[in-house]
Amino acid sequence: MKPTLIIMAAGIGSRFGTGIKQLAKMGTNGEVIMDYSIYDAIEAGFKKVVFIIRKDIEEEFKEVIGDRISKQIEVEYVYQSVDDLPEG
Repeated sequence: MKPTLIIMAAGIGSRFGTGIKQLAKMGTNGEVIMDYSIYDAIEAGFKKVVFIIRKDIEEEFKEVIGDRISKQIEVEYVYQSVDDLPEG
């Protein structure tokens, strides 16, 4: 089994303001906060990253980070929806 980094990035960010907080540029070269975690994971020997995201941010998410890092590490997406919750 490949060492896999799981990143939960499906939050709505209602207190964040405008835009998608997971994709907000933080670094001097436009890095998003996940870039740092992924870099450290690759250095530690991780071979795969799984992003848990909402379907409605998929296109922008892939454009900002997913497509770019897929050149360095295997990427998979899992989708979370507030409309698909277990009873209770």
